[in-house]
Amino acid sequence: MGKCFRKKALKNDDILKKCRTFALENRKNMTINERQDEIIEEFECLDDWMDKYQMLIDLGGELEPLPEQYKTEQNLIDGCQSRVWVQCETSSEENGEKVMHLQADSDALIVKGIVALLLRVLNDQRPEDVLNADLYFIERIGLHEHLSPTRSNGLLSMVKRIRTMALENVEQCAN
Repeated sequence: MGKCFRKKALKNDDILKKCRTFALENRKNMTINERQDEIIEEFECLDDWMDKYQMLIDLGGELEPLPEQYKTEQNLIDGCQSRVWVQCETSSEENGEKVMHLQADSDALIVKGIVALLLRVLNDQRPEDVLNADLYFIERIGLHEHLSPTRSNGLLSMVKRIRTMALENVEQCAN
């Protein structure tokens, strides 16, 4: 059963809280795939898509607000029905590797939860790894099949924008 708690023994709220608290420690050292697997496992704890939507809303509520200075047209994602901003800065780690630090926000609760998942997977990762990542968690948790077409397009636009930022960072390092 792994990290997934016995669903019948807990109320849904307890499941949501426990599923979300698993890997706060050591996440920075986790690979993209390890982070995706963690999300998949957390979503597997929930049977009902209403609970999964609630989890997305809760994750969005936990997302640090994006400072107003970054809510610019440049950071606004085209192709989203809601307003979504993604800000990226890079820094060098102690080992000399460059990593992307992502911040984001949205004016819609579920979309904010979706962007929180993307940040959880891609934040503090090397640009090369972000660029080459197979974001399989999106399909595995059923996100595409439970989103409206406009939200699915918005999700693809968010992923495309983050990958564009990663590509820009890779190209900067090459020059």
